Amino acid sequence: MSTAPREEPYAVVLLVEQALSAADAAQVRGLHQELDDDPTIEVQYHVLLPMADAAAAVEASLGVIGGADLIAPPITPSPDEIERLRGEYRDQAERELASTREALVAAGAIIGSLTVVTEPPVDALISKVKEVDGRESIILTRPHLVAEFFHVDWTSRARRKLGVPVLHLLEHEQS
Repeated sequence: MSTAPREEPYAVVLLVEQALSAADAAQVRGLHQELDDDPTIEVQYHVLLPMADAAAAVEASLGVIGGADLIAPPITPSPDEIERLRGEYRDQAERELASTREALVAAGAIIGSLTVVTEPPVDALISKVKEVDGRESIILTRPHLVAEFFHVDWTSRARRKLGVPVLHLLEHEQS
């Protein structure tokens, strides 16, 4: 009994804000259940996880502790401090990607790639969709009501720039 040759992989690009939970992974996999029933189609997931910007985080934290009523000059972090924080953020992002891989594989997913993103997230999404000939993209975030209301959230921006379906899912709370 011969099997039909497989087509090019059906590439799905995921842009996630944090590590996927088992429930998130199951939800994503459930969206492609019908494709899994076709032996000629292999669904591959390409995951993008933006890394926090160390310099912006330091500036934001200094803004909180350096209110207008302080007399001392503002504290300027050294390049070494910013680099150390960048390393911590990269390590955290790598751990979150490893956890996401585990959740997706446990849900039966085939992983095409996992990438820590340092460029603007929507730009990285657009590049990855083009690179892998993505058929669709899924953005998983926590609720961002103000950004969504003004249509400046990742999903709204991606829908304006991509030529593939863009689905926005809300991430489940990590327990």
